This record gives sequence, structure tokens and C-alpha cells, in this order.
Amino acid sequence: MTTIIALEGIRKEFRLGTTTIAALRGIDLELKKGRYYSIMGPSGSGKSSLLHVLGCMDTPTKGKVWLNGRQVHILNQRQRTRIRAEEIGFVFQAFHLNPILTAMENVAITLRFMGESKRSAQKKAKYWLQRVGLGARSSHRPSALSGGERQRVAIARAIAKNPSVILADEPTGNLDSKTGMDIIDILRDINQKEGTTIIQVTHDPEVANRSDSICTLRDGLIIDGTH
Repeated sequence: MTTIIALEGIRKEFRLGTTTIAALRGIDLELKKGRYYSIMGPSGSGKSSLLHVLGCMDTPTKGKVWLNGRQVHILNQRQRTRIRAEEIGFVFQAFHLNPILTAMENVAITLRFMGESKRSAQKKAKYWLQRVGLGARSSHRPSALSGGERQRVAIARAIAKNPSVILADEPTGNLDSKTGMDIIDILRDINQKEGTTIIQVTHDPEVANRSDSICTLRDGLIIDGTH
């Protein structure tokens, strides 16, 4: 199975006054294409820092990162921004939808930024909103949608650009348990039918157990590798 992301000796440090805080303290990790991963750990374990490194949102203090065989730790900010735009889809706990745009427009605008025509972007947005069960709600703004529906829009937005990886940061965190599992079912369906690699951060063991592999962090170290 092809490796899609590899980390070698990743350290991430932050300065707090005169103190240096190590959020990640030497992470080696190899993630395979087409699998569904969960990252777990208590608050302060380094989950968010790891996700930011995986998603090219942050560079490590030390160590190497490969995405699809390309060394991304040596890239500048503009190059990393392009990789995020073209190769990585993001799903957040807080949804991050534009409140003045409809569901259709929230999905299509990402594709327009990537250079797609208005017609093509709208066609893809319509398709993916239907795939996540929101075909009849595409003209609604976020304020008229439930939390679960807003998260479905966020998933449609993430997958519409055909990324190789979707990173989901506590995708069920703002949802009740049933709605949350419905969202995981959608992500699992995308993973299996599209072959998209999914990497999610979660504190919920039930959610994590739906994935193929679980990586547990504590104090910036992997204490239980993917399995």
C-alpha cells in the first residue's frame, strides 16, 4: 500500500516567555493511501500540533514531512498554501462556513478560487451536496441549517476539489451522538468509494473505533501507534 504522508523525527516547539514548550517531541509516522485514521489523546497531548503539521498549516521545528513523495518541510509559505488548496481538504468542529453564502455557494467558492468556471463549480457543488444528503437544502444559508447539515456542507466543500487527504478536526465535536455518527458514516463512505485518505482528531472512542487505525498521543509522543 502506497505511503501518502510520512513524518520523521518531528518536533514542534513554542516559546512562552523565556520557556520553550515542546508540543511534539519526536514523531515518526507513516500513513497509507486510502485508509481512515484517528488521532486520539488527552488535552495538551499534541493532537492539534500534529494535525497542523500533517495539513501543511505549520512547519515543524525539526524533522521531515513528505506528502505524496514530496518534501513539504522545505517549502515556503506560498508553496504550502498551494498544496493545502489543491491536495488537502479540511473539516473543522466549528464548520467555518461563510454565513452570507448558501450551501451551494459555500462549496462552489472553493472551486472558483482554484480556477474552475462558475458552471463547473456549481455542477460539482450540486453533485457533492446530493452525495451528502443535502440536495434539497443547497439554497439555504448556514443559519437555516442544523449543526449536522452545516457539517455536511463542510464535508462537501472539502471533497469537491478531489483532495488526496481530508483532515477532520473533531468533526463530531459540536453534534449530538446520533448526528455525529451520521457524519462519520459520510466520511467513511467517501473514504471507501473515493479512496480518499481520512485523518481525524477525536476524543470519542466510539468515533475512533470506526476508523482503520488509531494513533494515540501523550505529552507530544506516540504511545500507541497506528494499528
